[in-house]
Amino acid sequence: MLRPIAIATLISGTLDILFAIILTVAYGREPANMLRFVGSGPFAGATEMGAAGAALGLAVHFALMAAMAAIFMALVRLRPILLETPWRTGLAYGVLTYFAMNWAVVPLRFGVLLPPSGVSIATQLFAHVVLVGLPFAFIARRFKAAFVRI
Repeated sequence: MLRPIAIATLISGTLDILFAIILTVAYGREPANMLRFVGSGPFAGATEMGAAGAALGLAVHFALMAAMAAIFMALVRLRPILLETPWRTGLAYGVLTYFAMNWAVVPLRFGVLLPPSGVSIATQLFAHVVLVGLPFAFIARRFKAAFVRI
């Protein structure tokens, strides 16, 4: 089960962070600052750490993605039938991770006011569904035989 988790983490983690960098640049901000902000979730001092803080933010991003991938792979291992409809399962998991991150984790950690703006909802739903949920589902489907054997 580690291989699909690793592959999902690398693919979705890379797609998601590239999308975040594109959005950051489009808004006229520095990608390194965005990465330091991500790192400041668990490590408040990351915003003051320069390049090390940005590297820490990247590590935090991939650690969160690995946790999301591991939860997804455990879920489909328990319920392999979910992989018969990967589009639906990926969409549902993407929406679930969107709400978990944007309506619980981020507001609780950073005191962000709810509800988010329409643009934020659209971009974050796109990222969580298209760049995270759907790749997770199709990667898991590719490894379905390994889940059934375990």
